[in-house]
Amino acid sequence: MNYRHLHVKLYLLLFIVLLFGSCQKDEILYNEEIEVILDETIDEVSKNDLDTKPADLDAHLNWIYEMQGTSGLLESAENTDFVSLYDNALAAILFIQQGNPERAEKIFDFYHTKKETELITNGGFYQSRNSSGEEGERIWMGDNAWLLIALNHYEATYQSNKYESLSNALDNWLRSMQNEDGSIKGGVNSDGSIIPKVTEGILMAFNAVKGYDDFHKGILNFLHKNRWDNTLGVLTSWPENPQYKYAMDLHPLGNGVFQDMPDDVLFQANRYLNSQNVTVTGEEITGYCFDDDKDVIWLEGTAQMAVAFASIGRFDKSETLIVTLEKTLLNSTTVVNAQGIPYASNHGTSYGNSMLWNHADIAPALSSTIWYSFAKLGFNPLHLGRKYDIPDGDMFWIANN
Repeated sequence: MNYRHLHVKLYLLLFIVLLFGSCQKDEILYNEEIEVILDETIDEVSKNDLDTKPADLDAHLNWIYEMQGTSGLLESAENTDFVSLYDNALAAILFIQQGNPERAEKIFDFYHTKKETELITNGGFYQSRNSSGEEGERIWMGDNAWLLIALNHYEATYQSNKYESLSNALDNWLRSMQNEDGSIKGGVNSDGSIIPKVTEGILMAFNAVKGYDDFHKGILNFLHKNRWDNTLGVLTSWPENPQYKYAMDLHPLGNGVFQDMPDDVLFQANRYLNSQNVTVTGEEITGYCFDDDKDVIWLEGTAQMAVAFASIGRFDKSETLIVTLEKTLLNSTTVVNAQGIPYASNHGTSYGNSMLWNHADIAPALSSTIWYSFAKLGFNPLHLGRKYDIPDGDMFWIANN
């Protein structure tokens, strides 16, 4: 029972009784109208002010819900004061999938308040900020595309145009970021330097912007000419650097974005498989690394692979990865009956040779836990944005092209 809601009802009903007791008989019709207004007030309190978290959540979902703060944003990990645009876009999609639009709306409402000062004025929302929503840093195109993907889910699920202006502004900005060669600008670092063209972000922009027109055709032309290994039949990440030419996430994301992408793309991700001992428990597990270094198991990426395998009907592969991920679940240090999955199994490098942050392997991470949740649900967030009207000649990933 929601005792706060009950308290509000009792307080308002007492007010009605006192008001009726002080009125004459010919004033009762007026008081009935007041009662209707008060009933509406109770409904409004229930909608806007009361906790919307469902009862009896699984521990991993409970942890995700508890990460949402008063600003509407979710911290990426406990006690970090760090908020990621990408993580919040994923959370909004999960809340929508869970039938909890109020939680998603809190996220969208925050970014809507920043539309003029960030998206319109600066170009794009900041990639990260503190938990109160301030001190934004770095504008990364790919995360903005994920926010548009989340808004598309809201519109499709609830048939609502509530955030139409925000969606249109993101759509227009993403389109404005396209280069003559069809690629999409990566964005701007905090020091003013330009973020290079990133295959993963370009995929997300392709998925996020609705329809199929010259914007999408330009992206496919660029990817085909510059980011496609025709021999292996896979997307490439950094062709100028042979050591890091390939990236694991392009396998599940490419499979999710592109219709009729051969299933073999997922099995080619076996090149990143490796075994590591989980830092917290010491147990050995097998999963996917970010790249060919194979020095860590990237748990978010492993969860993405679980989602992708389920999407092609390989539930055996998906379930094996889910069981692996569950071996890394960590108890929350701040919330009862709450668990999450860390970003990586052990400490090492992320994509390239940059070291992971210190708590990446010892604290639950929002992105890993949400992708694990998608895997448990058998839900692929990229399928909504799939284009089913691409001309055959533009689908370069089909073997006979």
